[in-house]
Amino acid sequence: MRSAAANPAGWAAMPEPDGTGPEVTVGGEPSGAARAAGGITLGVEEEFMLLDPSAGAAVLAGPDLARMLGGEPGVQQELMRFQVETATRVCTSLDDLGRELARLRRLVAGAAASLGCRLVASGTAPYRAPGLAAITDQPRYRELARRYGPLAAQAGSTCGCHVHVGVPSRDLGVQVLARLRPWLAPLLAITANSPIAGGRDTAWASSRYLAWSRWPTAAPPAVWPDAAAYDATVRGLIERGAAIDEQGIYFLARLSPCYPTVEVRVADACLDAGTAVLLAGLTRALVATALAEARRGTPVPAVPTRQVNAALAAAARRGLAGPGADPFTGQAADARSLRSRLLDHVYPALSDRGDAQTITGLLRRLDDQGTGADRQRALFASTRSAPGFVEALARATLSGDEPVRGGQPNARSERPPGAGTPGSAPGVPLPRAP
Repeated sequence: MRSAAANPAGWAAMPEPDGTGPEVTVGGEPSGAARAAGGITLGVEEEFMLLDPSAGAAVLAGPDLARMLGGEPGVQQELMRFQVETATRVCTSLDDLGRELARLRRLVAGAAASLGCRLVASGTAPYRAPGLAAITDQPRYRELARRYGPLAAQAGSTCGCHVHVGVPSRDLGVQVLARLRPWLAPLLAITANSPIAGGRDTAWASSRYLAWSRWPTAAPPAVWPDAAAYDATVRGLIERGAAIDEQGIYFLARLSPCYPTVEVRVADACLDAGTAVLLAGLTRALVATALAEARRGTPVPAVPTRQVNAALAAAARRGLAGPGADPFTGQAADARSLRSRLLDHVYPALSDRGDAQTITGLLRRLDDQGTGADRQRALFASTRSAPGFVEALARATLSGDEPVRGGQPNARSERPPGAGTPGSAPGVPLPRAP
């Protein structure tokens, strides 16, 4: 929920939308690595909690921490003073992204320790968090608090991980959003990391999703024919008071109001950097697959919004630990088979960009260690005290820094068996992309 319009990540600024879907590109000559990756760049914004190591309560140290690291453009204040956000530079490879995520986590964790608190990557504060009194003293945040009151404190006290992927134009970006809809739930299931809140197990793998969904605009993107229709929807929501500005349009995937990117916002803050790399790699592959489909004129699968929402609710409730909901059919489905279906869908894009080994390795590690929610629950049960739990979460936040590569030269041999493809679903035709 970044307030400033600065661009720490280094993308060219997004022009003001005029409804025509202008061509937008990242400034400068693409590097060799960018060309090797098909020119699809990515960046990640991560939100973190600042917690008291002795009692687990939220610490209002965000403004002090941001001032302490004022020379680092990738560190910003957040809505609540017990939060801080980092933003990577524009990256072209998952290796570069993993190093950048690890660097920023170490940097901010060190600053937090010097202020007497711990940096924790969790979708919700596990213990007591203050309400509106903790709002950061910036004009936009004050207006959010004035207009939405306790909702701003409740939903705004959560932390997410947002992946930006560069797109060539806003019209193509809108077509990408339509094709991302059924895959948002598997991304949430993989990254669910907020089972503990108020000192107890909430019975949700992602209680953040439950809180965040109360924002008026926190919903899956619709299927729009072009950027003009998207912009009309955004204007209408702002005029009706559902958001104060374009930045306050909290679709689970949206056109970034600042950068020439699609921004996927469905995930919880990831417990370790490796999971954030996994999320980013899968998201970039989804965008690459969607761009290829749009350019071929492949119809968008007709997936009703009620089924997308049901799949998201199942993912938030159980993560990968129980049955999910198939957004294509609306029927119950094993969450891990949905994840395998996602991998089948994006595997050609992963292979084309040299990401297949990294992603399959990270998925194996996810199977071995569990999701962030699984790991939080195990730590909560084993530590049995607020100090022990906070220290364990802080250590986990700095673990898993390096991407894991697959063990076989040919990662396709590690590909899980497919569970079908969405290609047989009925389609909603969109205009052929240029």
